[in-house]
Amino acid sequence: MKALIVMAKRPYPHKTKTRMIPALTAQEAADLYTCFLQDVLALVQNLPGITPFIAYSPADDETRSYFQKLAPDFTLVPQIGADLGARLDGVLTHCLQNGYAQVAAMNSDSPTLPAVYLAQAFTRLDDSAVDVALGPCEDGGYYLIGWKRSHPRLVRAVQMSTNHVLQDTLAIAQAENLRVALLPPWYDIDELAELHRLQEELRQKPGIASHTRRFFEIRDWRTRPELAEGLEIEPA
Repeated sequence: MKALIVMAKRPYPHKTKTRMIPALTAQEAADLYTCFLQDVLALVQNLPGITPFIAYSPADDETRSYFQKLAPDFTLVPQIGADLGARLDGVLTHCLQNGYAQVAAMNSDSPTLPAVYLAQAFTRLDDSAVDVALGPCEDGGYYLIGWKRSHPRLVRAVQMSTNHVLQDTLAIAQAENLRVALLPPWYDIDELAELHRLQEELRQKPGIASHTRRFFEIRDWRTRPELAEGLEIEPA
């Protein structure tokens, strides 16, 4: 069995995608992340041969109920731990202990990530010569980490949310003689420049990330010059 875990937070204004503020309002930033979630969950749900999980944060009943309604076909597990590394280790270990032979965790802010990259992660883990699969992000992190046996130092011994997460993870893997398969790189959306890039990708690729696309379509960006410039819209 194979498990793919989406690391997800419940969207809250002023707590979600805060680096988009003030270009976006706090509510818009939360709404944008909700769209990301919907598109990522649709992507994962359509992968054949994969059991989809959501690792939700905060780990409370209200958040669990939120995700039960948002994604009723996903298995839910709380994120528990003092930092992201501990939470990643916890949810990956949970799936291994429940009989899954291959487990991977991914981010929830890459709504246009090609599904083939996710499928490729498990294809690479099928190889007996591969211990770990990593999907590099262009900001120095990664959008996915997966393995067949627990390797807690790969996530617990790394300072997360830096531009050298991937580099540090690879260094630990090398020190532990782990064989790593790197997936094609992709990007996540945390900054305004990445939001501009996302909108351009949506313009060039009709039919992907429908919820995120709708976020842009229903707003009049012409009155928002700081956004209109990047979105190639004539300001009002």
